[in-house]
Amino acid sequence: MSDLDIAETGALPATLGHPRKPRVALALGAGAAKGLAHIGAIEALEARGFEIVAIAGTSMGALVGGIYGMGKLDVYRDWVSTLARFDVLRLVDWSFSGGGFIKGDRIMAALRELIGEVNIEDLSIDYTAVATDIDREREVWLTRGPLFDAIRASIAIPTLFRPYTHEGRRLVDGALLNPLPVLPLMREDADYVIAVSVDGAAELQKAPEKDVTAVPDQGYAAKLGRLLGKVLPGSDSKLARDPGAFELMTQAMDLMQANLSRLRLAAYPPDLLIEMPRNVSAVYEFYRARELIELGRERTDAMLDKWVPRGTPLRP
Repeated sequence: MSDLDIAETGALPATLGHPRKPRVALALGAGAAKGLAHIGAIEALEARGFEIVAIAGTSMGALVGGIYGMGKLDVYRDWVSTLARFDVLRLVDWSFSGGGFIKGDRIMAALRELIGEVNIEDLSIDYTAVATDIDREREVWLTRGPLFDAIRASIAIPTLFRPYTHEGRRLVDGALLNPLPVLPLMREDADYVIAVSVDGAAELQKAPEKDVTAVPDQGYAAKLGRLLGKVLPGSDSKLARDPGAFELMTQAMDLMQANLSRLRLAAYPPDLLIEMPRNVSAVYEFYRARELIELGRERTDAMLDKWVPRGTPLRP
């Protein structure tokens, strides 16, 4: 293999002169529906010849990373790509108690039926799901036990999902303290640490094409707005009519999460950071899976085209 070939592929020499795939430890950030972009990012990395040997994920990053570790990311991708707006709504089990609007049991049952269950120790890669112990106010790394227990804890967005009790601890979304978990990967035997964030700078978004076969988005938003009007303290009739209150809450959370990610990355910089704009989708827009997956693929390819890995000879 020539120096030019190595520079183009990122391949590293192995023993006996035979090239081997560069080994990557991958951090996947939080982001609800935006996190579907992680699927495209993983597919792009594999298409470029990288071997993913470890994943640390928060929230949606924990979900996508765990399913990848099971070897069933294609099954999940195909399933989520078929979801319409009303399918997403049917997966939501509303709750009026327990510290969250959504129980989370229905979506986890659907995933277990689709993917199966496995212990983290039996995955094909090293895996860490990041959650937050809300009572002890500390970050928790989940590296053993049932995979979907760890995922359920990591995705428990405060107020949106009920906290998840795991091994005597009340756990919520890991994004509260670590939205993009690079630190757990520093112990891994990998050539590069790559982080995929869906908390990048907001960009001007073009209006999506109208889907005449789908349930009108206003209907979904109106239902969500009415729910918030019932359960939020001090709410009034205007809030019940206006889904903008929910959008404002999620926008504020995205902004705080983006700033926390920047602080974390300054302390523990990866070899390559791949970013998606934080305003690319709303929390619940899983019905836009195909679009979001393709965005992840495109942004990853674009960053890899510009990246010169450590130790790679420059082009002459």
